[in-house]
Amino acid sequence: MSKIPETALAALSAFEAGTLTPEGYLRALLERCAELEPELRAWSHLDPEAALAQLAEAPGQGALAGLPIGVKDVIHARGMPRTCGSPIYAEAVSPVDAAVVALARLAGAYAMGKTETTEFATYKPAPTGNPAAPGHTPGGSSSGSAAAVAAGMVPLALGTQTAGSVVRPAAYCGVVGYKPSFDLIEPAGVKALARSFDTVGVFARSVADAALFAGAVTGLPLLKAAQSPDVPPVLGLCRSPVWDSAEPEMQAAWDDLEGMLRGRVATTEVMLPRVYGVAADAHPRIMAREAFQALAYEWHSHRDLISPQLRAMLDEGRGVSEQAQHEDRMMIARLRQRFAGDLGDTPIFVTPSAPGAAPDRKTGTGSPVFNRLWTLLGAPCVNVPGLRAADGRPLGVQVVGPIGSDEAVLRTAAWLAEVLG
Repeated sequence: MSKIPETALAALSAFEAGTLTPEGYLRALLERCAELEPELRAWSHLDPEAALAQLAEAPGQGALAGLPIGVKDVIHARGMPRTCGSPIYAEAVSPVDAAVVALARLAGAYAMGKTETTEFATYKPAPTGNPAAPGHTPGGSSSGSAAAVAAGMVPLALGTQTAGSVVRPAAYCGVVGYKPSFDLIEPAGVKALARSFDTVGVFARSVADAALFAGAVTGLPLLKAAQSPDVPPVLGLCRSPVWDSAEPEMQAAWDDLEGMLRGRVATTEVMLPRVYGVAADAHPRIMAREAFQALAYEWHSHRDLISPQLRAMLDEGRGVSEQAQHEDRMMIARLRQRFAGDLGDTPIFVTPSAPGAAPDRKTGTGSPVFNRLWTLLGAPCVNVPGLRAADGRPLGVQVVGPIGSDEAVLRTAAWLAEVLG
């Protein structure tokens, strides 16, 4: 198999140097997919000839010129199926691009294929394996995107996060997962699940690659921030209100992390007021209520094709009153407004990405307990790989900051990635 650049930026450099063409790059990636996909099952739709045709239609210029992207199968990509991981939409083909896909095309990228998702980006597992921890879950709901990037099948892949569906799969698969500030990347054309939380994110093999993509579709100088890693004046360490859910392997890795940071940066423990723990506990209720509203058609017209687990969640959401939903939204607005102030002099901090390493596939897709609060707050989060459990499975920690602090979060994440090697 041909040697393939490890990162999107490396591929762009090779294009510029003339040592690799975009077509040669795509053919090498497709060769890797042909070898790995039968077992990994990261793609819900991958047509090599169609991918080559997509490349031929792509503009030859732009920040992403010549780069393929994987598109999570809850996101429209013109001419490709969008099944949402559900038999309800098994035959559906997208007539349009989601905004993020269209913006990526304008920047020179093209859609290589659709990546597997859990059912409507919830909990029923996709068929995807974990290339970094065989026999274990790749996480959910952006299972295919995380696995495809981890396996080197595609340099960049889109995901969505409503609870923990970018950061957690990235942690389990040992790649970078960037969930931007809420609403930073335009969500039009993405199948809604919970409108207070749904956020488009990206998987990559480096922090700079993730910033490259997000900057290209938002116009913000995010790549510059990620390419200027700097020791933060003070780095917060936040075990979070759900630290009791951390497994022994994460507790040990957290101790290791503190040791690695000692002497490199000034650290301080971040302790949040009790109200944040209450908010984290409220997240599942809010998500259930908004999911019932977003999936009202599917619940009403195709209930027999919805999994029992999702039906139970939607039934729970149906039972939440309008008044309770209003109060929950007011609570979210208040907390998002006060979060930066409560962090004080340590606005950027590190916290676990998941309770531990990827659990066995038979147990499901893992818990989003370490993600719910930050998603509720609209906070930018970047999973930084590098830590490992005793058996070699990846462990992730995430850099987090208040909504709007994406540049600082990416800059700190790039620095932490260098520390973790």
